[in-house]
Amino acid sequence: MHQVKPKTQARQLAVALILSSLFSIALFAARALAGDSNRYWFLNWNLALAWLPLLLAWTLKKRLRNHPWLNWRSLVLTAMWLAFLPNSFYLVSDFVHLHDSREVSLLYDVVLFASFAFNGLTLGFISVYLVHKELLAKIRARDAHLVIAAVLLLSGFAIYVGRNLRWNTWDVLFNPAGLLFAISDRFINSGSHPQMFTITLIFFALLASLYAFIWRLINIFVPTAKP
Repeated sequence: MHQVKPKTQARQLAVALILSSLFSIALFAARALAGDSNRYWFLNWNLALAWLPLLLAWTLKKRLRNHPWLNWRSLVLTAMWLAFLPNSFYLVSDFVHLHDSREVSLLYDVVLFASFAFNGLTLGFISVYLVHKELLAKIRARDAHLVIAAVLLLSGFAIYVGRNLRWNTWDVLFNPAGLLFAISDRFINSGSHPQMFTITLIFFALLASLYAFIWRLINIFVPTAKP
């Protein structure tokens, strides 16, 4: 049987991801025309941000072929990937905006949100998988799995920070003091903010369970993916 080359597989995957994202955008465009409204336009911006972790992870993967991870450029790429990764998963939380606007069918909007959430999760999990594989090549499997679990836990917390505290990734660069103060206040007065733990753990459980399923699925059908 003819085996598809890795580069060809990567191109095919990239095309599939682009087409899937374009489908989501087309759904939004059709809604905007039919309902004469740009309601939910933020989904497009959030989807654009969801692409950044994958691009950063791919760039990091290519760099690690010839450079060590403990190199300032590699570490910067890693930090940027970690900072932007929650944006991919954040699209799931956009369902809080869903309501019957009477502009189009509510069922249409459900499909619209599901499409964007699917793409966000897909982009995020592929980027996590790329980094996970690089970790497995550098450290023990158990340690690599723990690192990825910690990354998903941080992503769950970042979703809480973004959704409940209304901070975003750009604040890490432009208002780090304010962001640090807001987060530290939540931990110092954690008893007054029980939702912090609930929301963080709920999203962590969701992300971890989905990623574990995807990881096992890949290992079953792609033997070379096993650690």
